[in-house]
Amino acid sequence: MRRKWLIPLIAASIAVSSTGIGYGAFGIGRLSAAEVEAIVYHPLNALTPEEIEKAARIVKESAYGDASLYFAEIKLEEPDKAKVWEWEYSDGSARLPRQATFTAVKQEKPYEGVVDLDNGTVVQWKAVPEGWPLYTEYGQTGDIVKKDPAAVAALEKRGITDLSKVRFSDGPLGDYGPELTPKGSRLAMSVPRPIIEGAVNSFAHPMDGLAFLVDLNAKKVVKIYDYATPPVPTDPNDYSKVIKSARTEQIKPLIITQPEGASFSVKGNKIDWQNWNFHFRLDPRVGPIVSTVTYSESGEKRKIMYEGYLGGMMVPYGDPDPAWLYKIFMDAGEYGVGMSTRPLNMGSDVPQNATLFDAAINDTAGKATVIKDAFAVFERYADPEWSHNGDARERRELVLRSIATIGNYDYVLDWVFMQNGSIKLMVGATGLAQIKAVDTETMHDATAAEDTRNGTLVDTNIVAPTHQHIFNFRLDLDIDGETNTVGEILPRAETVPNPEFARSEMVTIEKTYEKEQDAIQKFDPDKIVLVTSDSEENKLGYPTGYQIIPYAGGTHPFMEEPLFTKTDYVLKRAEFINHHIWVTPYKKDEQYSEGKYTTHNTDTGLGLWTRQNRPIADTDTVVWMTTGTTHVMRAEEFPIMPTEWVTAMIKPWNFFNETPTLDLLEPAAEPAASSDGAAADAADGE
Repeated sequence: MRRKWLIPLIAASIAVSSTGIGYGAFGIGRLSAAEVEAIVYHPLNALTPEEIEKAARIVKESAYGDASLYFAEIKLEEPDKAKVWEWEYSDGSARLPRQATFTAVKQEKPYEGVVDLDNGTVVQWKAVPEGWPLYTEYGQTGDIVKKDPAAVAALEKRGITDLSKVRFSDGPLGDYGPELTPKGSRLAMSVPRPIIEGAVNSFAHPMDGLAFLVDLNAKKVVKIYDYATPPVPTDPNDYSKVIKSARTEQIKPLIITQPEGASFSVKGNKIDWQNWNFHFRLDPRVGPIVSTVTYSESGEKRKIMYEGYLGGMMVPYGDPDPAWLYKIFMDAGEYGVGMSTRPLNMGSDVPQNATLFDAAINDTAGKATVIKDAFAVFERYADPEWSHNGDARERRELVLRSIATIGNYDYVLDWVFMQNGSIKLMVGATGLAQIKAVDTETMHDATAAEDTRNGTLVDTNIVAPTHQHIFNFRLDLDIDGETNTVGEILPRAETVPNPEFARSEMVTIEKTYEKEQDAIQKFDPDKIVLVTSDSEENKLGYPTGYQIIPYAGGTHPFMEEPLFTKTDYVLKRAEFINHHIWVTPYKKDEQYSEGKYTTHNTDTGLGLWTRQNRPIADTDTVVWMTTGTTHVMRAEEFPIMPTEWVTAMIKPWNFFNETPTLDLLEPAAEPAASSDGAAADAADGE
């Protein structure tokens, strides 16, 4: 049964009962923002569409507004963390201050500020000293290129005389040193792509060997890179057509239903399921934010995580050609994961038993755009939770899912809650490959070795360059409280002194990370990295804790190292990609692993903060977990990219006194259905 909340922004319900009935079933329909707030208030609720537009209006009508002003982001300014936790454990009647934070551009200069929505005033306005907000100028380079005579001549040389038949892909340059990117510059690379009449897959027809470096401040082309003329691939590679095959005829319906309704309940943006309770919202930059995560045990509501989200993301390509120079994508900081979130398709993106939620983001004018079906929550069977000697229990998982389309890739972002207290963080990469045009038709051509030096030939005249998908999660874990310590347990073998039989023994060496530099490390699958409480123990005297696992499985090779030489500017732009675990003391304004302003900038995030080497033991800490994959393309990933997953995890470590899933019920057995008696005949024959 499909359930969908009909409230603007993130649709909500007073509660989802076991029948799974929401507002629509009661005939209430869409509620006003005031009614929503009265029913489903939470201090971390995302801004409603009305609040987004109110914030923009307050800024525009203030002394800071003028006709040139446009917005990159308008979103919730979070209240004080301690007060939010206090509210979470209260009766919920109190209301915390409601504020919005924004980034904007005025007269070609970036600013940031805070609006008090309760009082209708701008309480903070200041210039951004370096870098740029989200790249809202996407597509503007095309008009600049078309007005440049030398650029037009370069296009004509390739047979493009009608400029309406070409589109431009573009993106901002990061820091590539003072020669190419002087401090304060706003440069973007613009790459032409011919428009093929009737083509569904616009990415399948690249024009390589030509690129234009554009100054967005001066609104002019500053350099033309004209270095090759490979043929434009002509195969339509249309993935939208249904291909009939023997398999198509053999597929029978697979129906996922919960006839008694969902096992979780919903109140606004809060989910209650199998001892878990958490809040979620959509952020324009980082996408889904999961917060105030608790696990109830024997009536006690225990803290696990204040907030978790995608703190940074990089997708760097390894082709050194000029046209690929900007393709070191900082997808969260440059384009916005939330800004790129799209509606989910029932039955394909998510199963039929999913509950769907809307969300809202701002446009550059400060108007609100509602993303229909932006989130889904659903339960799924996930193998046995435990099994022994003929006795077994079902493992069930709860999934919070959203999908962002960022250029050619779609990223499936899952928060997966397990009954045993573990949380999986899963990212699925799908969509279309980023490709380039080459002279080579097959690997037997004389040009093949050079054309495939940085990638794989996936079709005639098409190479898909090698790249990496690198994700960093900001995990503000509060294990049984805000005061935690991070450390490690390292199992190792030691020689037994004076052995009679055994020559060695297994021991564990424990270590506490006292300062930031102590915690920075590569992922070691032999090591156990723990966040533990400073105040709570389990019944055996161990501090309650959670294990951090940056890589808990994947289908592409793990990103052990960023594939750049040590002198490459890329490594200086986003230092979080160099290590898999970082730990910092909690600080409200340290929100993004790459720094707040990524566009046209160097690293102002983890690499910079951790040089302070601040104390991290016995305090409120944040763990930054980097994971990802190295993507060497293959023919089976073109023209469409089957979803490939990377999984990280946080797992309870002595958090409980014993196995927390001893209370699972044995599901009622149902006889296997047989339409033709074949199963019975087989049994008789044996």
